Amino acid sequence: MFAGALFILLGAFSQWQDRPGAAIVAFSLAIAWSVRQPAQKAWRAVRARRLDINTLMVVAVAGAIALGDWWEAATVIWLFDVAEWLEAWTLRRARHAVQDAMAVIPERAQVRRDGREQEIAAIEVVIGDLVIVRPGERVPVDGRLTAGASTVDQSPITGESWPVEKQPGDAVLGGTINGMGAFEMEASAPADASAVARIVHLIADAQARRAPTQQFVDRFARTYTPAVMLLAIAVAFLPPVVALTGAGGAGGAGLFGAHLAVWGYRALMLLVAACPCALVISTPVAITSALTSAARRGVLIKGGAHLERAADITCVAFDKTGTLTHGRVKVTDVKGVDGTTAHGVLGVAAALESRSEHPIGRAIVTHARTEGVAVAAGDDFRALPGLGAEARVDDADVIVGSHRLFEDRQLCTPSLHAEFELMAERGETTVLVGRGGAGLGVIGLGDSPKVAGADAILALRAAGVKWIALLTGDQQRTADRLRADFGLDDVHADLLPSDKVACVEALRARFGPVLMVGDGVNDAPALAAADLGVAMGAGGSHLAIETADVTLVSDDLSRLPYLLTLSQRTLAIIRANVAIALGLKLAFIVLAILGVTSLWMAVFADTGASLIVTANSLRLLRSGRT
Repeated sequence: MFAGALFILLGAFSQWQDRPGAAIVAFSLAIAWSVRQPAQKAWRAVRARRLDINTLMVVAVAGAIALGDWWEAATVIWLFDVAEWLEAWTLRRARHAVQDAMAVIPERAQVRRDGREQEIAAIEVVIGDLVIVRPGERVPVDGRLTAGASTVDQSPITGESWPVEKQPGDAVLGGTINGMGAFEMEASAPADASAVARIVHLIADAQARRAPTQQFVDRFARTYTPAVMLLAIAVAFLPPVVALTGAGGAGGAGLFGAHLAVWGYRALMLLVAACPCALVISTPVAITSALTSAARRGVLIKGGAHLERAADITCVAFDKTGTLTHGRVKVTDVKGVDGTTAHGVLGVAAALESRSEHPIGRAIVTHARTEGVAVAAGDDFRALPGLGAEARVDDADVIVGSHRLFEDRQLCTPSLHAEFELMAERGETTVLVGRGGAGLGVIGLGDSPKVAGADAILALRAAGVKWIALLTGDQQRTADRLRADFGLDDVHADLLPSDKVACVEALRARFGPVLMVGDGVNDAPALAAADLGVAMGAGGSHLAIETADVTLVSDDLSRLPYLLTLSQRTLAIIRANVAIALGLKLAFIVLAILGVTSLWMAVFADTGASLIVTANSLRLLRSGRT
């Protein structure tokens, strides 16, 4: 590509220096450098009895050379070559990102075999091995707890907002992150069949099943190019044959040759007039303008095919955490019981949690300070893995934890249980607070929804989207609350990555092309399976961003309806460009057949059509102004 650009610049400089011979040589080298792959693909397409965009490009270059426009021939094929390289480069990056995803699986694992602990390679772990996982470590394989308890961050796999409590008998997934407790687990799958490995396989399978996308001009070329060629052949040979037949064979070869010279020239003018340069330019200029416009708005689209596909979207599926919500734990409600005030509950809980590194603890302390509640650090802090924590605050025993912990300690009074049930029904995560052997109150926590989400969903419906769904690994009650907040048509909860892929395929079968929006590693397979995958750029994982077709740089959901309307407008302009180009071509084709035009007029028509479609396409740049 660099060499092709260099030859084009040399040709342009030679033209400026009034050295046409040198210019033609330089442009010829640029064409030869860039046309190889399109020519090879065009030849394979012809042998397969079909004509695609590569065939159209070769015809366009040949037509431009016939017109003597070497500059146009060189630049058109070079720009096409650049676009093809960018598409291949994007695909390579996506493949590398999939390979990098395997890096989250630890290379080593601590196991107990024959009563003796030993460190082995993670890939050597077999089903039934007893694996020891210490605080802060990544779980090397899938398994089930046999001893100990902890909280496990499953967000890389399920997308849940905060760590999940794990007790003996609970399943844990490879690639998740252990919290403050240590535990032992029995391996239920080898490392190459862990949750993360399955995600990688799901992405590869989804990309392999995804139907190839043809651009509008590529589809049109399959009809236009053979039609023009057949028409030129008919114009060249049919009138001489008719004339010879009408003369009863008199005159023989001389009569046929005379008519062939006349009609052959008209066929040549027809081919020149029908040269698809303006048609070929109509799409890349419009696509480039639209991609530039989108980039100005913080929407990075990985190619023209993805932009065109957005116009067909009829269903949108959202992930929850980090997409429709901020993905941060936040205190949503505080209730005291038996005469305890909300500030009293918050002060006691924050005093205990001031020593904690748990996300819920940090959220409680932050909320207490925001509310102006004095936070006095407790003493003798002790984490209760998978249950909560306890400490001494102002010479009293304080406990903060789950409903299960309070039931085990016989601290869950009827009033405390009632408040717990109310918050749980609203889909909030609950933390119970007690002091001195008595229950004080309940704190509700949740993941705050994005304010722009509801407006974006309304705008998506206005842009023609028929169905909007939520696909989340979170619990059903939380999903139901978001359905009401955002006005969603449907919600699917408790989903693993493979379940999200199945939901995308089911939505496509019911409603048509699906756009999937997500941000996590667990969303990557669904992003690959969807007709159009959109990743959140600011907080999204590397794998999700590389797998997706579109990235929202600032995580602004209002850019989604903009993406759809931009795609629809781009296709409308491309169709208008095609109509303009073909209208002028058709007029000059008729004139060429009638013999009332000349070669220079055909050249003028081709140049004029190219200027018109270029000016029309540049209007898309205005879509990027904010």
